Amino acid sequence: MCEKKCEHVVHGTAASPGVAHGAAFVFLDRAFEAPHYEVEAAKSNREIKRFRRALEATREQVNSIKAKIASKLNEQEAQIFDVHLMVLEDQALIDETIQMQRDSNCNIDHCFHEVSKRYITSLHHIQDDYLRERAVDLEDVTRRVLHNLLGQQEARLDALHDGRIVIAENLTPSETALMDEDKVLAIVTDRGSRTSHTVIVARRIPVPAVVGLHDITTKVHNGDDVLVDGYNGIVILHPTQETLTRYSTIRSAHDSLRKIYAQSVELPSETADGHRLALMANIEGPEELDAVSQAGAEGVGLFRTEGLFLNRETAPDEAEQFAIYRTVVESMKPHPVVIRTLDLGGDKPWKGAFFAEREKNPFMGLRAIRLCLEHKDIFKTQLRALLRAALLGDVNLMYPMISGLEELQQANAVLEEAKEDLRKRGEPFASKLPIGTMIELPSAAYTADILAQHCTFFSIGTNDLIQYMMAVDRVNDKVAHLYNPNHPAVLRALKTIIDAAKRSGIPVSICGEMAGDSLYTGLLLGLGADSLSAAPQYLNEIKYLVRTIRFPDAVALAHQALECRDSESVYALLRTFYNTHMAPVLSKVTV
Repeated sequence: MCEKKCEHVVHGTAASPGVAHGAAFVFLDRAFEAPHYEVEAAKSNREIKRFRRALEATREQVNSIKAKIASKLNEQEAQIFDVHLMVLEDQALIDETIQMQRDSNCNIDHCFHEVSKRYITSLHHIQDDYLRERAVDLEDVTRRVLHNLLGQQEARLDALHDGRIVIAENLTPSETALMDEDKVLAIVTDRGSRTSHTVIVARRIPVPAVVGLHDITTKVHNGDDVLVDGYNGIVILHPTQETLTRYSTIRSAHDSLRKIYAQSVELPSETADGHRLALMANIEGPEELDAVSQAGAEGVGLFRTEGLFLNRETAPDEAEQFAIYRTVVESMKPHPVVIRTLDLGGDKPWKGAFFAEREKNPFMGLRAIRLCLEHKDIFKTQLRALLRAALLGDVNLMYPMISGLEELQQANAVLEEAKEDLRKRGEPFASKLPIGTMIELPSAAYTADILAQHCTFFSIGTNDLIQYMMAVDRVNDKVAHLYNPNHPAVLRALKTIIDAAKRSGIPVSICGEMAGDSLYTGLLLGLGADSLSAAPQYLNEIKYLVRTIRFPDAVALAHQALECRDSESVYALLRTFYNTHMAPVLSKVTV
């Protein structure tokens, strides 16, 4: 037995690179059951007073949040909390809770939980969308009241007082969007994979992240000393001084590498024999523009607009969206900006009406372009804002999750409706702009030759393409190990898509996580990709590597990889190619 807490090493999946050391903040948002016990009849009034105090404390909390949202966003967004305040004034809910306590002699926590559950269940079964949405409000308020009744402080990622390692079962995009980025040192989760949207946000910050640890939340307590190795997917609890010293050396080595890679930032992105490969950036909002500029990106290859919709129950209006698109487009001039239309769903649910009722399999459900075509009012609002912003710079519009020609044509029809709306208003807009298709479904991959005749460019979303090809839910840690970019089927699909684009004379970009992993740079270059789009912090290393490669060698690598019969052979081939070309720089540091 150890007198002090022993060092304990836990292995997961490396999701975002880096090393971080600090105190743990355990973020748990589990559904919980209120305690259930008998209360003497003589103490009934005390229970009721405790209930009223909890209601008042919750009112104060909701009003505080409302004021904060009003100052940070606008008064309209803050009004969603008026519904929460109305719940706290619902006399029927309050009276039923008090009556149940008096009739049953049970603790008030249990009574409130039982009564509110009945209300929530009833709302979930109502056909009216608006009323069904109110179940989400009631659940939120119920949780707050119960926290106050039980004397518990609700864990919140926007309330960190100092730098912490965030430990969670999982994090939704909404939760990660609320994080105080200056206070988050690293992210560690029980569930998830290296391509989940949460991890994409972690890379954007950027902080180290390790996911798929299964039960890390049961092993760590608030304040525990934790070291996170985002390079190798390792979390070390209670690290020894020897371990901390060793990781200090590792961190220094990687810092040295970053400085070497940064020397390429002003140089052209081309191979040693002059073949161009454009390097662009993936962003979620204007706050990342400085990082894009510092990385020397040649434009924005993927602007994920769904970030504008998270953490709010109503969609941003046309004016708000236009202002954001305008900021990005004007800041990037003369470089292009590829704006992807709304891609909610899957691991990016919205608090709004679309997701009032949870789908059993959201990755196969109403998401991305399907959702937009189902809710044309939301879609057209975004398209009008995009068309107006396109007058101010080089804007490329891109549809996500297109399954075939029919959906592409339907999306374009809505685009024409948006143009007509603007014409009637006398609003200036770009009548012509490049229209691209994301290729991320097998059906799109194998009809790429047809799609290429009806759009201006392709962008391959490797995250979803691999997920759907391999039938692997990439955020399910039980099967995430089966998500495999090295599978021969994935390589063949990439070649099919790129070849179809080349035959039709349209450019093709890779914007998924494969584009940001330098292990695949030589392969994607050799397959014929015209550009790669990745998180800004990866672009310097990729450019450095590109400048060491001769294009015929990359083509030969792609041919060899396509001839491999299994994933391990592909990986070994790519690793050898990478090590050979990066050996001079890697030899300068010891990791």
